[in-house]
Amino acid sequence: MFSGQDHDFNAVGVGAKCEYHFDFKNLYEEDVHVASVRSSCGCTIPSVTKDTLKTHETAAIVAKFNTTSFVGHKEATITVVFDKPYYAEVRLKVKGFIRTDVMFDPAEVNVGEIAAGESAKENVTVTYNGRLNWNITDVRSHCDHLQVQLGKPVRTVGRVQIPMTVTIKPSMPEGDMRHVLTLVSNDPNYPTTDLMIRGRVRPAVSVSPAALGFGTAKPGDAVEKRLVVRADTPFAISEILCSDERFEFKYPEGEKKLHFVKVKFNAGEAEDRIGQEVRIVTNLEGGKSAKCIVTAVVQ
Repeated sequence: MFSGQDHDFNAVGVGAKCEYHFDFKNLYEEDVHVASVRSSCGCTIPSVTKDTLKTHETAAIVAKFNTTSFVGHKEATITVVFDKPYYAEVRLKVKGFIRTDVMFDPAEVNVGEIAAGESAKENVTVTYNGRLNWNITDVRSHCDHLQVQLGKPVRTVGRVQIPMTVTIKPSMPEGDMRHVLTLVSNDPNYPTTDLMIRGRVRPAVSVSPAALGFGTAKPGDAVEKRLVVRADTPFAISEILCSDERFEFKYPEGEKKLHFVKVKFNAGEAEDRIGQEVRIVTNLEGGKSAKCIVTAVVQ
C-alpha cells in the first residue's frame, strides 16, 4: 500500500518546517480504515490526511519533524494501525539532524496555490551563527523547475546572513509541490542543510470526485451519478475515454468553466468487481485532460 516506509530529513535548521508525506493507496475491494497513528518519539508528530479510503483512493501519513523542541540527531518509528478490511500494522521510519547554528526566515518556502504556467518567488534569509568565513557554495535540488539566486553575505560578530530568492518556474508540473533545496556550505563538519519547498500548482482541468463509486448493483441494474469538471478558463469537453463500455457518459456542448457530466453504469448480467480509469479530454491547448477512477460491484 505504501510507496515507501522510511525517510531521512538529513540536516535541517532549528525551527525549520519539515514534513514528509508517506503516500499509500487502497488496493483492496473493501474500504480501508486507519484506526490510529502514533510515534515513538515526540520529535516526530504524525497525522493522516484521510482515514477512510475506498478502492483506488489515496491518502498520506504526514510526518512532521519537530525542529522547535528538539535538536541534534533524532529518529522515530511511526506505527499506522488499520482495522479495516482487517487488522494490520505498518511501521514507518523517520530520522534527521536538527542544527542549532543554521536558521531560515521564513522557516520554509510556501508559495501557496498558483495556476498552471505561473511563476512565483519567495525571499529567504539564511542565518548562520558561528565562523565569519562561512558561506554557501552551492544549492542543489532534484527538481529542475526551481531557480535559486544568492545575495551578498552580511557578516557581523559571530553571525553570517545570506539573502536567497527561490523562484518557481512556469514549467513546474501540476499538483502538490513537496521539494527540498539542499544548501551546500564550506563547513567541513556539516556541509549540507535542507530547506523545504511547498505549494500547489492548480491543474488546468480538474474533475471531482477523484474516485466515483457506484457501490453494489444487482445484475441488470443501471445506476447514474455525476462528475464535475472545472477549469480556470472556459472550455469544451472533446471526448471521454473509458475502456469499459458498461459506463456511459453524457456531457453538455459549448465552452464554459464548469461542466456536469452524467455517468451511467449498466451492470450487465455477470457478477463482477470493476475499477476503471476515466480520462476527460478538453479543447484547451495541448488537449489538456483530467482523470478519475470509477468503481462498482455487481452481485
